[in-house]
Amino acid sequence: MEQDDPAEALTELRERQLSALELLQVAAGSSLAAYAVWALLLHPGFRRVPLRLQVPYVGASVRQVEHVLLLLRGRSGKLVDLGSGDGRIVLAAHRCGLRPAVGYELNPWLVRLARLYAWRAGCASSVCYHREDLWKVSLRDCYNVSVFLAPSVLPLLEDKLQAELPEGARVVSGRFPLPTWQPVAVVGEGLDRVWAYDIHSGGPTVQASLAPSSVLVPRVPEPQAG
Repeated sequence: MEQDDPAEALTELRERQLSALELLQVAAGSSLAAYAVWALLLHPGFRRVPLRLQVPYVGASVRQVEHVLLLLRGRSGKLVDLGSGDGRIVLAAHRCGLRPAVGYELNPWLVRLARLYAWRAGCASSVCYHREDLWKVSLRDCYNVSVFLAPSVLPLLEDKLQAELPEGARVVSGRFPLPTWQPVAVVGEGLDRVWAYDIHSGGPTVQASLAPSSVLVPRVPEPQAG
């Protein structure tokens, strides 16, 4: 068997290393391009929002929507979803009788997507989606509020909710609890966990939170389009 020339082997090794480096560069370039699309299309409104108030979009899961509806069951009055994304919570709440149901979302692409879903469900004239900064929205006539926001903004949100919400309002927070309020009900586990808080004249109701082992999570049948 002919023995390989050391010089040729070294040249081939260098070529292989170069190919791997090129592959890494392509991957890095693709990641940068994906980030550019995310920044320009999914979050164009972020340029007008201070960094500490920015909240990335992560759509609510089917189970999370079920838990929100469970904690709002039997209630009436206006529902507002702050940071409504593609509008799935607003649409589900409307179907369950919470009206008017309104979503506030800064991202114009998500607002358009939410309106498209509402149109496909036959609810285009029944639900409202506004492109508006949630921090500038007045909550003084809102009796049901849904939030799926990042933990970093929840302390500021507590101040806004306590200052603006009327007596008898209920706040439902998904994925993360409000940091200093005590919930009146909790359902779900992990990222599907949802907390409910009630507002009275002195602020949110303070009660002992439920232990995870005592939380029941009945399923809410998925509403059908009318």
